[in-house]
Amino acid sequence: MTGQGRAQLEKMQTEGFDATNCPVRTVLGHVSSKWTSLILLELEAKPTRFNALARAIPDISKRMLTQSLRDLERDGLVIRQVFDTKPPSVTYSLSDLGKSFLAPLGHMIEWAMTQHDQIKSSRTSFDKHK
Repeated sequence: MTGQGRAQLEKMQTEGFDATNCPVRTVLGHVSSKWTSLILLELEAKPTRFNALARAIPDISKRMLTQSLRDLERDGLVIRQVFDTKPPSVTYSLSDLGKSFLAPLGHMIEWAMTQHDQIKSSRTSFDKHK
């Protein structure tokens, strides 16, 4: 944990830390899921319809995509826009809040790409000794 992160945790603990309202659990735990990251990256370029998202992320089930989009909308990261057509069409786009998450997400992606080989090696070594 960074010095700043440690200081924030210590401050929260002295102020009566409530684990059920912890930002790490209630926000970061959700936005760091693999589906959330992939969905946000897909929406970065332009508003996108559900089926286009499903094609862009082929290993996500329709049920999981639906739930993830609802969660992102609930959190205010994604905007769902319904058009009055027959049948109704729906697009998803990033809100300003969602756009603001792209920079930290980019840092996490960069770190993951840089460390991927080392992590794979560590996992292989761990699994051999288990």
